[in-house]
Amino acid sequence: MEFAKILTVPLYVDLVKVFSLGLIAFIFAMLWTPLLANFLYKHFKTKTKRKTVTGQKAPITKSVTEGKEGTPLMGGLLVWLTALVLALSISALAFLFPHSFFVKLNFFSRSQTWLPLFALVTTGVIGFFDDYFSSKGMGGNKGGGVKFSHRLLWLFIIALIGGLWFYFKLGYHSIHVPAFGDIQVGWFYVFYFIFIIIATAVSSNETDGLDGLNGGVLFFAFASFGCISFFQERIDLAALCAVLAGGLLAFLWFNIYPARFFMGDTGAFSLGTTLGVISLLTNSSLILPLIVFIYLVESLSVIIQLLSKKFRKGKKVFLAAPIHYHFRAMGWPESKVVMRFWIISIVMCIIGVVAAFFGSGN
Repeated sequence: MEFAKILTVPLYVDLVKVFSLGLIAFIFAMLWTPLLANFLYKHFKTKTKRKTVTGQKAPITKSVTEGKEGTPLMGGLLVWLTALVLALSISALAFLFPHSFFVKLNFFSRSQTWLPLFALVTTGVIGFFDDYFSSKGMGGNKGGGVKFSHRLLWLFIIALIGGLWFYFKLGYHSIHVPAFGDIQVGWFYVFYFIFIIIATAVSSNETDGLDGLNGGVLFFAFASFGCISFFQERIDLAALCAVLAGGLLAFLWFNIYPARFFMGDTGAFSLGTTLGVISLLTNSSLILPLIVFIYLVESLSVIIQLLSKKFRKGKKVFLAAPIHYHFRAMGWPESKVVMRFWIISIVMCIIGVVAAFFGSGN
């Protein structure tokens, strides 16, 4: 896309649409947050401390999360319910009033946003049940919650359905390498799709350990893919990214230390999965490790820690894993860890977006 096109009227209208929807999502989320917070504190106030991604407790992790008991989970509802309500309500209003401005704002399109919204809602519901059982002290995990293996199985099924849909219905058979071109991978694309979805969802869940940490990483990531989608002229997808970013901005207002509520699995799983789907839709999945560089670091720290404990007779590389707990165990204040991880995210997102513009796939 030539830079001169930015000055054209149609593109100006698209810019207004994307930014307007992001602003509407932010305002709407801010307005109904008090209702959600009161509901969560009344019915789903947690009885246990925050657990690791697998539902297990670690002594150091336990020590650095002291004082967080009683803060409810399910804060992620604020983000994905805001996106779902706006998508459906604006679409309905556009249908009822075909000559109104709602038609211009409508971003609920089959070709661009149905699949990400499907992933958002289905994984959001799965995460909701885990958060529900955790808050009630029920479930297969010690302390409550759905077993990680069960959550992973459902995530695998959803990813498999998505991978088959991309391959057979949408004709995705290649992986785009920026500044190089497309590499045809054939049926292997289904397995690649599953890997991206599971890796992003699990990494998002691992990163959701400090107040505001994962919310900030996801905000910068969706803003980045909003830019990538826009310059690929996928305006409805860019609008969805803006809506999710707007909802995340409202969530961060209440989740910054000390958090009023936690994102929970209903947010971490759903938003991580959706981010993976969007990266695949824009054929920019190889850019994903740059844009969510923090996810890569967090997951590698967990893998390194597990391998070290297994093959080095229990010896650890980090004081605690994921790595954000390592810095907390070193004595860093929670806000310092979060702010520095945010700075890294911003820098890597800029690099990722620039890299994506070197011939991102359509």
